[in-house]
Amino acid sequence: MNRKEALETVKPHLTEHRYRHTLGVRDAALTLAEKLGVDQDKAEMAAIFHDYAKFRSKDEMRGIIKEQQMDEDFIHYGDELLHAPAGAHLVKKEIGITDEEILSAIFWHTTGRPGMSDMEKVIFLADYIEPNRKFPGVEQAREKAETDIDEAVRTALSNTVTFLLQKNQPVFPGTLEAYNDVTFKKQQNEGGE
Repeated sequence: MNRKEALETVKPHLTEHRYRHTLGVRDAALTLAEKLGVDQDKAEMAAIFHDYAKFRSKDEMRGIIKEQQMDEDFIHYGDELLHAPAGAHLVKKEIGITDEEILSAIFWHTTGRPGMSDMEKVIFLADYIEPNRKFPGVEQAREKAETDIDEAVRTALSNTVTFLLQKNQPVFPGTLEAYNDVTFKKQQNEGGE
C-alpha cells in the first residue's frame, strides 16, 4: 500500500480535525525516523494508521481488548487509551498490515511502554509533538526532539503523568514504567546511580 492509498483508506474513519492531526503525525514521524535511522516507509504507515480506530464505539474497542486477551488495564485507565490497542488489531484485520513494528508502534502510541523500540518512540513522540498540537509543555518536547529523542520521549511522558495527576486521573501503569525506564537509562548513560 502506498502513501496515497493509505491516506485514502484512513480518511473516512477520521474527522477533518483528526485527519489534519494524522498528516502532522506523519510529517513529524518522517523527520524523527530519519534522525533515528528508522525505516521511513514503516514509520509513515504507522503514523497514517495510528488513529484508525479513534472514532469506533467504545464498546467495540473494549470488546476487542477482551477478545484478544490484551491487558485490561487499557479498559480501566480511561477511554482515551482504547483506540491504540484496538486500532493495532483492526489495522491488521481490516487493512491487512501485518508488520509487527508498525502494529506495535500503533499499539503503544498513547501510553508508551518500558523498553520502547525506536519505531515505537518515533510514533509516540510524533503523536505528541506534531505541529498542530498546542498545549503546555509541547514546545519543550519539540525542542528536545531536535537533539535527543530519548529526552523528548521522557519529557512527553513526564508531562502526561503530571497532567493526569493534576486532573486527579489515574495513570496507566505502563506509562509510569516507561517514564522510569527512560529515566533510569538516562541516569546510567550519565554515570549516575
